[in-house]
Amino acid sequence: MSTNLYDVAYNLEKAVRESDDFKQLQDLYAAVFADEGTKRMFENFRNIQLNLQQKQMSGQEITQEEVEQAQKTVALVQQDPKIAQLMQAEQRMSMVIQELNKIIMKPLEELYSNVENR
Repeated sequence: MSTNLYDVAYNLEKAVRESDDFKQLQDLYAAVFADEGTKRMFENFRNIQLNLQQKQMSGQEITQEEVEQAQKTVALVQQDPKIAQLMQAEQRMSMVIQELNKIIMKPLEELYSNVENR
């Protein structure tokens, strides 16, 4: 019997959504966005972060001034307990996704390593 990978993927999506890590992330997002000042600070941080990522991906140089502004913004948002907790939860969720990706990619890695060793 053949496995339908899309069904498995949708089951994995459901499992991620039902995981404690994801639920905690949702709760922390709700807490950040419930406070207007915290929300504004967080959105400013995200905009700076996205702008720098876009510049980097398009090969544009990031100025020292932009780096310093980003560092100041990071220091500021990390002082807010709600945002700090949210960032920690995002990091945990990111690590889970990376680990899942490693598991998913394992058959291809094994295949390619076996081909190279022949």
